[in-house]
Amino acid sequence: MKNDAGADVSAKSHMGDDNFYRRALESTLGIPFTAGNTVERLVNGCRIFPAMIEAVENARDSIDFLTFIYWQGEIAERFGHALAERARQGVRVRVLLDAFGAHSMPQDVIDQLRDAGAEIQWFRPTARWRFWQVDNRTHRKILLVDNAIGFTGGVGIAAEWDGDARNPQEWRETHFRLTGPVVDGLRGAFVSNWVEAGAGSFEDDWSLPTGQPNGDALIQVLRTSAAVNYSDIATLFRLVTSIARRRLRVTTGYFVPDQPTIDLLCAAAGRGVDIEILFPGPHTDSRVARIAGEDTFDQLLAAGVKLFRYQPTMLHAKILLLDDDVAVIGSANFNHRSMGKDDEIALSLIHPPTFEALSSDFADDRDRCQAVNPKDWRERGVWQRFKELIGRLLSPQA
Repeated sequence: MKNDAGADVSAKSHMGDDNFYRRALESTLGIPFTAGNTVERLVNGCRIFPAMIEAVENARDSIDFLTFIYWQGEIAERFGHALAERARQGVRVRVLLDAFGAHSMPQDVIDQLRDAGAEIQWFRPTARWRFWQVDNRTHRKILLVDNAIGFTGGVGIAAEWDGDARNPQEWRETHFRLTGPVVDGLRGAFVSNWVEAGAGSFEDDWSLPTGQPNGDALIQVLRTSAAVNYSDIATLFRLVTSIARRRLRVTTGYFVPDQPTIDLLCAAAGRGVDIEILFPGPHTDSRVARIAGEDTFDQLLAAGVKLFRYQPTMLHAKILLLDDDVAVIGSANFNHRSMGKDDEIALSLIHPPTFEALSSDFADDRDRCQAVNPKDWRERGVWQRFKELIGRLLSPQA
């Protein structure tokens, strides 16, 4: 069997062979892994935001911050204040905001940042003559401090992420603090969007950070720019599905796979791969994504894919676990938008301690889910089936 890129992924078994997964990812995506990285997983806003703010408050030279979502709430004010304070102290602060996702950012935060000397750019303003770009956003979430510490994952700056997923007002999220060569990949993703936004300036300090920890994580950084209904995120997700041999576990905030990806998931389940997918249940900020995703259930459940709806609150984390070896993290969801419309960043990790921690998180999250019962789903009513038809029509936007 060959994957979408034509690579032979089934000539022989490679169970437990990290070199195989690394080779498959590098040769298909054309991006090498780097060694010497550290990874710290941060679960939920009560751990994510303190780590990010601490890094900002300790910045000496530069802060680069890119986000899709900057909404309202106490954390929005507090985070903006921390950035402005460092700008007042002479730290170069660059803030890049998606013009659609961050449109409700408090004006007083914007004014505070500008008054402090921070540079602010808006990515692809919605009122523009290049109307075809309006639907293609930057969905990346990146924070860089002194070009030595990086953060990425799924968190937005808003009240919805503040807390520990204890109730529907506190979303479930995972973010990551990183050091080492991986930071250069994050910086490249920031700069590409920064320059497109019209800033026109590149990094003016190319020196290597001093005192870097010598970590043991292998990391591949994939940044994608999507404007023609396809991106390397789709290649990554389809490749991982193709080379899975034992199990594939997916956690995603929006589950709307396209037909080629559905076919690969069904084929993997057919060859005995245990596939489990977690996504939001009763609490979601996108009803369109929910009904569009439900249109895929028939095929997936019939093939033996196991589907789980997260119950306590909105599940927004983006984690993919391949067999017992590779974790894929970042900003990308398992949906049409991430695979064909938005600028995203994805990191493939080969790091057993992080993999084990994420595997434990997956088990905990699954325990808080309700499984989609194949028999019950087959017996669903006419109204539900009608909604799925509508979802099918809307799925390219979900």
